[in-house]
Amino acid sequence: MQASYSIYDFKESIRRIDEILNGSEASYEETDSIPDREKLTFTNGYYVSASALCVDIRNSMSLSDKYAKPKLAKIYRSYISEVVAVLKGDSNVNEIYIEGDGVWAVFNTPFQPDLDGVFSTSADVSSLIDVLNNRFSMHQIDPITVGIGLTYAQALYIKAGYKGSGINEVVWLGKLVSDAHTLCSYGNRTWSDKRTMVSSVFYQNLNEHNRGLLTWNAARDCYHGYFVNTKMENWLKS
Repeated sequence: MQASYSIYDFKESIRRIDEILNGSEASYEETDSIPDREKLTFTNGYYVSASALCVDIRNSMSLSDKYAKPKLAKIYRSYISEVVAVLKGDSNVNEIYIEGDGVWAVFNTPFQPDLDGVFSTSADVSSLIDVLNNRFSMHQIDPITVGIGLTYAQALYIKAGYKGSGINEVVWLGKLVSDAHTLCSYGNRTWSDKRTMVSSVFYQNLNEHNRGLLTWNAARDCYHGYFVNTKMENWLKS
């Protein structure tokens, strides 16, 4: 978020710190469904059980050395634009974040079949990468490699920022986010790591068909697989 200059008031800073630290711990409820943003204040929060999907480019630093800035911008714009488009196509998506060349999203998944929906969305992301690489080849751009992470866990859902300034953001803290990023970092890291890494809890809540698309990765202590959207893949092959 864009910021503008304002004088720092030390005494007001102390007041805000005390207001936060003296807040009631009863203001932090547990829930299996993500509350509306409007319910968040600077003094409350929710412990939410939800799903997260994270996708990140492997060896992205090498892209800066390989391509001139205009082409580099086109690579990142096309990749980020369309990954976001896929994530927005899931009716349970709640928040989407872009961090460098990483894109991750939190999904409201209070019911078991909702996790199969997020799994299907990850297959769409996987096929999108294949489509992007097809288009990149037409513009003398080498294929990109990504890792994808999927998990289901609890996170602390809060509103953070500078009260009264209009500068604030919804923040997710805890195991949900950290595990999604860790799993994502494992995807395609070595020859024995497949593209998509899935936590054990997420795997256990999938239907039988989707579980059959994954195998155990003992080195990473999770499940992994290479699975795609068949319609997108068939279009690509044709």
